[in-house]
Amino acid sequence: MAVRQLEVHVRQKPRVAIVDLHGEINSFAEAALQQAYAEAEAWNPEVILLNFEHVDYINSTGIALIVSMLAKARASRRRLLASGLSEHYVEIFEITRLADFMSVFSTEAQALREVPAAT
Repeated sequence: MAVRQLEVHVRQKPRVAIVDLHGEINSFAEAALQQAYAEAEAWNPEVILLNFEHVDYINSTGIALIVSMLAKARASRRRLLASGLSEHYVEIFEITRLADFMSVFSTEAQALREVPAAT
């Protein structure tokens, strides 16, 4: 089975940077994830949303990379949200307690509703 390299696209909504992830999150994804997080952070959003809708696979190294992004977000007092995880990965996020530190939503739309409107 060939490894499907991670492709990442960052886009902006009011108060939110959305990181669209496509492929596999493993040791080969580190550079792409770091670059995407830096790009998202450069917009100075209140929230960074990781969109996992098109992620096929996350291994233990991938979980560690997500934990690293969570640590960066917490250090800069930014919320990190997740959307589009399969049921299997929602369970993994719960088992690893990632879900205790980042809210997990079924869809991007649900996650975006969680972001307060600008006042």
